[in-house]
Amino acid sequence: MVATSASTETEPDHGEGSTRNAPKIRAILAGGLVLGVGAAITLAAWNDSEFAQGTFTAGAFNLEGSTDGTTFGENPVTAPATLGFTAAPANLAPGDVVTAPFAVRLDDTTSNDATVTVSTEASTGALTGLSYSLTQSTDFGCAEPVTATLVAAGQELGTTPGSVTFALAQGTGTDPGAPVNLCFRITADDDLVQSQSGTTTWEFAAQSQ
Repeated sequence: MVATSASTETEPDHGEGSTRNAPKIRAILAGGLVLGVGAAITLAAWNDSEFAQGTFTAGAFNLEGSTDGTTFGENPVTAPATLGFTAAPANLAPGDVVTAPFAVRLDDTTSNDATVTVSTEASTGALTGLSYSLTQSTDFGCAEPVTATLVAAGQELGTTPGSVTFALAQGTGTDPGAPVNLCFRITADDDLVQSQSGTTTWEFAAQSQ
């Protein structure tokens, strides 16, 4: 008797390892999806600005002079004010003294105080034997009292010592500044040369403080 064995069909065995790996794969894929969503997020930027502005306006500055203490105006180097001497300076003799007042102030548009420097702008002709002084007083004219001596007596006419200065104040509101009253005093010395003639022009240069 021949024994026959039944043929049994078996399913492929994928093993426990394959079954356990499937959840791991899914977990990894799921994790990858989460990372993909996170990478797509963009944070908004916040911005703000501040601005500042300044407005600038220049002031005005102008010096004017007067030979009578009342009427003030411009006296440029091309048309200087003519000093009104108390005695005719055209017939001087040794020992003669002649005086002439002058005043300067800052006009009503000036917005700064000033320092004024006095110097000799030019001299022409012959001035041998003539000297002068320059003083400052409270009132217009050459009467006493003298409040300040800017150039001491005996200064050779046609020259000015260095650093001769005085102060000027600006006005208030629509008023000009208070004037500074000056007096030129010219003296004919003993060595005055006969028949000579000459002129001297002084400069008053104002600089804002």
